[in-house]
Amino acid sequence: MQLDDKLVVITGASSGIGAATARVMARRGVRVALLARSLQTMEELADEIRAAGGAAHVFPVDLADLVAADAVAAAITRDLGVPDVLFNNAGAGRWLATEDTPSEEAAAMMAVPYLAAFALTRAFLPGMLARRSGAIVNMTSAVGFVGLPGATAYGTARWAMRGFTEMLRADLAGTGITVSLIAPGKVASPYFDHNPGSEEHIPGITRIYRTLTCEEVAEAVVRAVERGRREVVIPFLLWLTVLTHRILPSPVEWLLRTTGWRRPRA
Repeated sequence: MQLDDKLVVITGASSGIGAATARVMARRGVRVALLARSLQTMEELADEIRAAGGAAHVFPVDLADLVAADAVAAAITRDLGVPDVLFNNAGAGRWLATEDTPSEEAAAMMAVPYLAAFALTRAFLPGMLARRSGAIVNMTSAVGFVGLPGATAYGTARWAMRGFTEMLRADLAGTGITVSLIAPGKVASPYFDHNPGSEEHIPGITRIYRTLTCEEVAEAVVRAVERGRREVVIPFLLWLTVLTHRILPSPVEWLLRTTGWRRPRA
């Protein structure tokens, strides 16, 4: 897809990967619609994009509220038109063992990213289908490919995003709409500041992977849209690990378990 003058909706756009993707997209001549809860932060980002000659529109919304998600999709369609690209990037949640995860927190982790992504995709699809073009990009994590100890609810929500992507791609075959999955490793973003304790649950073996910048992930998102990529796993060594797990799952799972979080002994 050529991105010039396209309309791109980005969720979780107030910081981190979402904000970086908005900047990269805007530099390519894209009109960006920014969705997140933080109005002030998004307005500052939108002002930055406009000052650089880009076009940005702000839509404050809590995507965990599915009624609000439907309403914001309707507002975007009414005010700006049917998006050319939907980047389902918003996500939340701590890495916690099953017994340490409150049920309401597990529900919130499934609400965003998965249910929010489903609601927005469903809302925008009729227009994309009528136009017979569009791109949907879903964000997940390396945790969406292999089980890790100490991240049950978080990981399950990321597996849901991977499953949603696969099912959606099958559902939209032949429609002219591409569906991509982005799965980065550890990213230098505000995530760990907002979710204390999560970083300590990352398996030690993953230190062999370099930490990505938000800009690197944003560039990967743009390439996925431009080239119609099915799946992007970065960095390269993480992609090799995912590939190895598909062929030889037991050794990879053993390494992750033995170097990962361990339940305290009673």
